[in-house]
Amino acid sequence: MATTVIKQTTIMQTQPPFLVEEDVDIVIVDDLITKVGKGEAQKVQADKVIDGRGKTVIPGNVCSHHHYYSGLSRGMLVNAGPQTDFIQVLKEWWWRLDRALDEEACYYSSLICSLDAIASGTTTCIDHHASPSYIAGSLDAIANGMEEIGVRGATCYEVTDRNGGMKEVEAGVQENIRFAKEAKNRSLVRGMIGGHAPFTIPDEGLRLMSEAMQETGAGLHLHVAEDKYDVVHSHHMYNLDIMDRLEKFGLLTDNSLLVHGLWLNEAEVDKLNSYDCFLAHNGRSNMNNNVGYFKNIQKVKNLVIGTDGCGGNMFEELKLAFFKHKDQGGSWWPSDFVTALNRGNELVGKYFDGTFGKVEAGYKADLTICDYHAPTPLVKENSPNHFVWGMSSNCVESVMVNGKLVMENHQFPGIDVERIYDEAAKVAQRVWAKVDTIAP
Repeated sequence: MATTVIKQTTIMQTQPPFLVEEDVDIVIVDDLITKVGKGEAQKVQADKVIDGRGKTVIPGNVCSHHHYYSGLSRGMLVNAGPQTDFIQVLKEWWWRLDRALDEEACYYSSLICSLDAIASGTTTCIDHHASPSYIAGSLDAIANGMEEIGVRGATCYEVTDRNGGMKEVEAGVQENIRFAKEAKNRSLVRGMIGGHAPFTIPDEGLRLMSEAMQETGAGLHLHVAEDKYDVVHSHHMYNLDIMDRLEKFGLLTDNSLLVHGLWLNEAEVDKLNSYDCFLAHNGRSNMNNNVGYFKNIQKVKNLVIGTDGCGGNMFEELKLAFFKHKDQGGSWWPSDFVTALNRGNELVGKYFDGTFGKVEAGYKADLTICDYHAPTPLVKENSPNHFVWGMSSNCVESVMVNGKLVMENHQFPGIDVERIYDEAAKVAQRVWAKVDTIAP
């Protein structure tokens, strides 16, 4: 057994009831928090002691929807045609990029996204992957990168027929099944059953995905109603609302994650809630793609927060989501958004043994240690306001995942970060050159 102690620190809970406690010790044995309180470490023989004075410890943030395959897209220099609507954006940009990815590119994308997430205080990333030219084995490349850096995660392959019809659908389903089964033996990564979006998955594909969920016990991870086109397509081709179509195939479960949902109607949100599904809000991506605002956000029971591939910095993402909400006349406050962010830990708990999301005895030791200097009192009544208005990834000093310090004092023990970034830049150049040879 390995014992770690964080001494005389401040803890800040990020789920209701919000709580701030000062001058407490945190005792961690292997991957589990065993004691939290004043003087709790006095008689503990620790393998490692961390001086927590002047620090604030929070539960690790969760990015509940990421696209690791976007890791090498930053500043991508390629020729692209007009992008005046969402479908053109997909065809001219993302669907060309994902077709250019191979094993090496997927692996380095995963390394980069994992490093960026940990550095910003994110301990878990729920990934949604696509690489149509490299399907079989692609989820291993993503998972290997996650585990090498030390981030907790889940991944899946987004089933679609947009490039190769039913053969592509079947290949994506098989990769999901294979990985979801094998990942149960991994320490840090699990599998889900992924799908791109209803408008690129025929009924036979949804049926196969439903069977995959039953075979593996894994939930769905699917974009829905990100753009109004998805809704119109469902009405035109199937004469059904999107949620009714998913319900028809038994795809709505309490460990399933739907994403975006901007154009779901109120009845569909009610149906989402009735099945206890999770829904990931991605405010920054929605603004970037100009797809609209999710007017029913306050009616979602299990709302979580993702980035849709715009990095893994959840401090930044939360601020953007909150301010966009207020700009749209929403009535939620920082506490509502901090609660939604932390709720990602409930989704994590559906796939991993144990409980997540609190600095409390009995919870998994996924923690972020912040060097946050509050200029005003930090107390339970205003801690969510500090999270939104004051804290940022700049204050993240150390990060623990599964009881292991994966970043300590801004350094990644045993990881040659400079080499990874240098190699990633070379791989990115090669991928960009390939993208320029791919027609929309």
